[in-house]
Amino acid sequence: MDYKSTLSVCPYCGCGCSFYLETIDGKLVGTKPSATSPVNNGKLCVKGWKVHEFVQSPRRLTNPLLRKNGELVEVSWDEALDYVADKLKKIKAEHGPDSIAFLASAKITNEDNYVLQKFARAGVGTNNVDHCARL
Repeated sequence: MDYKSTLSVCPYCGCGCSFYLETIDGKLVGTKPSATSPVNNGKLCVKGWKVHEFVQSPRRLTNPLLRKNGELVEVSWDEALDYVADKLKKIKAEHGPDSIAFLASAKITNEDNYVLQKFARAGVGTNNVDHCARL
């Protein structure tokens, strides 16, 4: 049995709580708050305590899906990204940039959320950006 405890930062909000992700034989099995973190002082909210669970959920999507002939079909990342890019370009050309909105995820890093809002504002030209994590 190979047990590891890896220090990380919670992805759910901008507070920056630290915790240890516990793994056994490469599989996430638990979360422990960092007692020395000046942000959370050894405490976690319920989201932080359960952060390890979504990673290995059997319901988690691991590949892109596109609807073809009424069914969701697994496709390559290239095909999915080309599809999204084409649709965004078409919508922007027909209805303007403010017809597009972006909703960021609480399950990605703050840095990834930053990149998404930067893409929305600088790339697409819309300020219609929100984030689903609420404190």
